[in-house]
Amino acid sequence: MSLAGESTDERAEPAPVTHESPLALTRRARRINRALAEIYPDAHCELDFNGPLELAVATILSAQCTDVRVNQTTPALFARYRTAADYAAADRAELEAIIRPTGFYRNKAASIIGLGRELCERHGGEVPGRLEDLVKLPGIGRKTANVVLGNAFGVPGITVDTHFGRLVRRFGWTRETDPVKVEHLVGALFPKSEWTMLSHRLIFHGRRVCHARRPACGACPIAALCPSYGVGELDPVKAEALLRPASAREAAALAAARKAAG
Repeated sequence: MSLAGESTDERAEPAPVTHESPLALTRRARRINRALAEIYPDAHCELDFNGPLELAVATILSAQCTDVRVNQTTPALFARYRTAADYAAADRAELEAIIRPTGFYRNKAASIIGLGRELCERHGGEVPGRLEDLVKLPGIGRKTANVVLGNAFGVPGITVDTHFGRLVRRFGWTRETDPVKVEHLVGALFPKSEWTMLSHRLIFHGRRVCHARRPACGACPIAALCPSYGVGELDPVKAEALLRPASAREAAALAAARKAAG
């Protein structure tokens, strides 16, 4: 999950103005969520991990880096460092060499070593399962904390990464750009039990259809529910060429949803 992986300035594109009552907005938002649940039934965190520590480290590495690159890097990393104590005692040069492909490796190494030390000193070497504890750890902001809570602990959370923020503004769910405000305002539209999967679905859709620079509006199966329809490519053939399904199953689901939407 690239938490800051796009160079496009998300604030450059104004959010659409909608004239909906709070009830109408909630109903439309939930219709979009239900539609995305049908299109992406296998939506999930696309970082490879086993346990909270690996996920925390992988999420730190995902800043300004693709999940694919992180997943190519972490097998060697996780084989070398298995516990918080291992990270705390890591030779910085060796750690930097392993994670260098993810970019910003010096800062990331400092965060990971600091994370290991804090976990050993304050949490018995274990990743805590509370937001208020996680956000005090090196390299762990609110977005990373919600990723860890939702995917390693089963605690519902909304992950406001660049994809999520872009889509909720295009959908007209909020005009806010501050991630914490976005998290709270969007969270209020949905049952808490939906928060983690909602995040995955929007991130999937942002990566596959609703791109930052050129969204595939003409091939989007939820176009009828989106007030930003038209900001991207409208020609169906050209728009379909912009789609980036991760599998044949996803491609089929997108095609079926477009057909059903008319």
